[in-house]
Amino acid sequence: MITALRRWRQRRILKTQAIPEGLWRDALEALPFLAIYRDSEIARLREKCVLFLAEKSIVGARGHQVTPRQRVVIALQACVLVLNLDLAFYDGWENVIVYPDEFVPGWEWEDEAGVVHTNDEPMAGEAMEGGPVILSWADVEASQDWDAAGMNLAIHEFAHKIDMRNGAANGCPPLPAEMPPHVWKRTMLAAYEHFQARVARGERTAIDPYAAESPAEFFAVLSEVFFVEPRLLRHEYLAVYQQFARFYRQEPAARSELLMDA
Repeated sequence: MITALRRWRQRRILKTQAIPEGLWRDALEALPFLAIYRDSEIARLREKCVLFLAEKSIVGARGHQVTPRQRVVIALQACVLVLNLDLAFYDGWENVIVYPDEFVPGWEWEDEAGVVHTNDEPMAGEAMEGGPVILSWADVEASQDWDAAGMNLAIHEFAHKIDMRNGAANGCPPLPAEMPPHVWKRTMLAAYEHFQARVARGERTAIDPYAAESPAEFFAVLSEVFFVEPRLLRHEYLAVYQQFARFYRQEPAARSELLMDA
């Protein structure tokens, strides 16, 4: 009953809401990695973006005015992760908060020993379990040039949200029935420990060394690479690439090669 109601609501949204053609094309052109997708996939991606924007409020903070183009650019990067998955991966939270630049959250928490800690380090993004995704627009914009930035902030934070769908981020999102969790965990742990060792010995890695921070960050950073520079992930960690291809139900490395040969 809930599924039927959800589908009815989605059909209603798609009939009554739309992204203007010029705005859509402008946002697509801002994200070159989307060039690998076929017209039919771009059409489905557009529908997902319409639904995402109907369900989530994208609001500015600290005086930042979110433009229609910024909203679509953010939605595109959220929705490409779930292009072949259910948009329900993003259920349970409502807002994307956009700062003009890095922000200091000032959050406090108490550890098991009763010591209160304060987070006063500048951040570019944050995905809160059960809460909003927070983004620095300056960093989202810089991420559009992968060669210069070596990162994609929006994909990173939305990958965390997918990871959090079954609890706190730990690098293991909810897997489909055909993907054995023990295979995923074994594959990811082996790659994570290998990458940690490379970073620890001072190796300059093509993958952002921030991936060595934790299994959750490893999943989020490698999700960035999977979508934006997929041949790099396939070259560096083939087994991880194969697991991601099964989970996200996409094969971006092969698509990227076809685009280069065209």
